[in-house]
Amino acid sequence: MKVSLSDSEWKLMNVLWDNAPMTITSLTAALRPSAGWSKNTVITMLSRLEAKSAVRHEDGLRAKQYFPAVSRQDAARVETQSFLSKVYGGSLGLMMSAMVESRQLSEADIAELSAILEKAGGDSK
Repeated sequence: MKVSLSDSEWKLMNVLWDNAPMTITSLTAALRPSAGWSKNTVITMLSRLEAKSAVRHEDGLRAKQYFPAVSRQDAARVETQSFLSKVYGGSLGLMMSAMVESRQLSEADIAELSAILEKAGGDSK
């Protein structure tokens, strides 16, 4: 499922991925310290996310229970593809080149990438 999330929607989804199911009240309490959102803002965000099929709800005993309807991994994959397409014309190599040239990769990053590439190369044999 391809769902594109705004920065604000990512904030809400991260809380939901870590703590689902949640009610509007519990989401508001969790988001107020970092985002400063009121209950009405949370309701608006949930409505948008339900329209995108990123969130679903079930009626609870006292309040609706909200659940993510898309996995964090799927949302991150869509975001990554969108970023690569917008910024680097879809070229992962161009992005990596830019990061290497600007010295943005630590030795740990390089080791992690090497392990990923080795695994990918091993799968094709």
